Amino acid sequence: MAQPALPVHGPHGRGRHRVVTEILKADPQTIAQAASLIREGGLVAFGTETVYGLGALATSDAAVARIFAAKQRPRFNPLISHFASAEAAFAHVETTPLAQRLADAFWPGPLTMILPRNAHSDICDLATAGLPTIALRVPRGKTALALLREVGQPVAAPSANPSGRVSPSDAFHVLRNMHGHIDAILDSGPCSVGLESTVIDLSREVPFLLRPGGVTLEQLEAVCGTIRNPDDYATKLPASPGMLASHYAPALPVRLNAETAAPDEALLAFGPAPAGAGLVYNLSENADLEEAAARLFAGLRFLDSEGHRRGLRAIAVMAVPRHGLGLAIRDRLRRAASPRPMSGGDGDDEVESMIG
Repeated sequence: MAQPALPVHGPHGRGRHRVVTEILKADPQTIAQAASLIREGGLVAFGTETVYGLGALATSDAAVARIFAAKQRPRFNPLISHFASAEAAFAHVETTPLAQRLADAFWPGPLTMILPRNAHSDICDLATAGLPTIALRVPRGKTALALLREVGQPVAAPSANPSGRVSPSDAFHVLRNMHGHIDAILDSGPCSVGLESTVIDLSREVPFLLRPGGVTLEQLEAVCGTIRNPDDYATKLPASPGMLASHYAPALPVRLNAETAAPDEALLAFGPAPAGAGLVYNLSENADLEEAAARLFAGLRFLDSEGHRRGLRAIAVMAVPRHGLGLAIRDRLRRAASPRPMSGGDGDDEVESMIG
């Protein structure tokens, strides 16, 4: 069956962003236009050799929050940051000789590496889900690399589809599911691989294959030697950094669904804040969930450090609605409030969420 022609304009999006989705047939002029949209905080879908990614500026909490809103993700999972070169990617992490060998062998290409972030990285907390590691990839494909060079900054790009749907391998797939929710689709034709990137965690003592993909286990073993594979992680190890339920917990205890706060508590507010707290950080005075998502990690970090400095005993958190991005915010807050177990949890669902 022939696919319908791609329309130039889509309907207005919902929420505070009124979105007109433009279809941009890839050429130097439209690549520059797409890059400008990304630098300004917009969402642009673009083709890689694996699947179409939904690109946003990885250094902007507000831009990354739009990714989660557009994809209707139930949780703030870590996103893969894309770069035009290995040099640009490794500028954000503590690299290793093994990482360099893998880059020489497979970049540009369908391999994502997870490495500890360094002190100089400006990739935002929302893109990394507050983890001390960053997922990096240099994709293959003339259009993708040209776009990333033009942007000149890290681009977070999960698959350009609503959460839980099949990953898109051409522009029509993106249009069908994301029409009116994103700013543009840079149409570079069908993806050559059509399968998500392989994800390998190099932050562990032994390299760990988190997700099979376009680079095979055998290809990786030829470079790395011993690698733990997906059969191991379901029963032996957490699937990804941060998979323990309380990984995101600040040092101060967290109390959820607070209607009031005591003078010896810090308050993470949403909407009008009650008086009485010893310290207040408001996620959104106007109760805007997208703004709250963009400010969540910064707010937790501020209340934890400043509250500890002031001798406060806990962080009280006001209730957040159970719809839209509220579900993702509530999930992270629930994790922040969880007891700190010594070990446990497999969490392979979060590995599957890192599509790129």
